[in-house]
Amino acid sequence: QVQLVESGGGVVQPGGSLRLSCAASTLTFSIYTMSWYRQAPGKERELVASISSSSTNYADSVKGRFTISRDNDKNTVYLQMNSLKPEDTAVYYCTARRSIYDVMYWGKGTLVTVSS
Repeated sequence: QVQLVESGGGVVQPGGSLRLSCAASTLTFSIYTMSWYRQAPGKERELVASISSSSTNYADSVKGRFTISRDNDKNTVYLQMNSLKPEDTAVYYCTARRSIYDVMYWGKGTLVTVSS
């Protein structure tokens, strides 16, 4: 069982920045693929970004604006969000998964609101 705790959400104006953090309770953090998903009101949950030991992937809607990174010594994954738009408003969830054959663990989410 992996516990995930997100932080860093809040209210920001369009064009602003936020950094989300997700702390994981596992001694083998480095082998997990970590991802950020988001769900906007009335919309389906979507994958925003993922990071494994060797690669990163981004949704087209956030490429060039968001950066996912990880600190394996701190068991933490980050999502740096720049040039935020109102359509980025959503609850952002952190996930952890060892492989496609394993269960995916979810955090409880953190709310990001982009509004003037």
